[in-house]
Amino acid sequence: MKHLFLINPHAGKADCTAEITAAAKALCIRLGEPCEISVSAHPGHLTALARQAGESGEETRLYACGGDGTLNEVICGAAGYDNLSVTCVPCGSGNDFIKQFARPELFFDLDNFRQTETRRIDLIDAGGRKSANIVSVGFDARIGTSIDAYRRHPLLSGTRAYHASVLVNLVKGVSKPCRLELEDGFCVEGDLTLVCACNGSWYGGSYHPVPEASIFDGILDVLAVRHVSRLTVAKVIGAYQKGRYAEFPELISHYRTRSLRIVTPEEEPVNVDGELMMCRDLRITVEPGALSFFAPEGAWG
Repeated sequence: MKHLFLINPHAGKADCTAEITAAAKALCIRLGEPCEISVSAHPGHLTALARQAGESGEETRLYACGGDGTLNEVICGAAGYDNLSVTCVPCGSGNDFIKQFARPELFFDLDNFRQTETRRIDLIDAGGRKSANIVSVGFDARIGTSIDAYRRHPLLSGTRAYHASVLVNLVKGVSKPCRLELEDGFCVEGDLTLVCACNGSWYGGSYHPVPEASIFDGILDVLAVRHVSRLTVAKVIGAYQKGRYAEFPELISHYRTRSLRIVTPEEEPVNVDGELMMCRDLRITVEPGALSFFAPEGAWG
């Protein structure tokens, strides 16, 4: 078994390359198995490296070392290759995907990967891009994909960057025209605040919109938030953020489906596991059991 560590040096607040490199080499010495370390040089580099590992045919474990965007980049290259399995070594700012595990803290220490458990998880296909966690369009996507720009400001670290992004996007407008089509032909059309398709259950650092969403059930949990005013957005988004969507049935609808389509008059930001896409006609489908994912023993619960 080959162990390939794919490191994003720009994830989180500090470059984790030296720390991960030392821990990775120590782990592979203990396992008595080959170790390879690659550092991302540009966006898309880790996708290419993962795909290259898949094409080699060699049984390989891929360690996505970074944040949720890094994991997404690796998954986009690994999906479809049966000789690959993937995990996350969290070094990012949100590290949302691992929050759905019973013991997410185990992922932070590479020594815990001496004993692992592997399971097949569902993936989302969003217009050809893979996602393990959540795809969203609308107000939250505009907020989430803007946060990194504000984080670069010395006075806007941590939650201040989030609040700055919220304020700017409130000024720009909360709701926009949108049509949501589900696989059974049901359609919602009008001004929508956001649409979120959940495979996992956490995103955006603090959003837990559908706590019951599962990466094993072959179903997407979809929330559609209808038009809300600037005065009520904090209350509604706050309930949405904490998974209390059922408290606002007149404003937040919950659907379970295997596919959906989101159409907007103009291109809108799409949040794919923290990565930005622009699209005006997006087809989203679930791919049951599409990825082999390994975790430290005990992390699954």
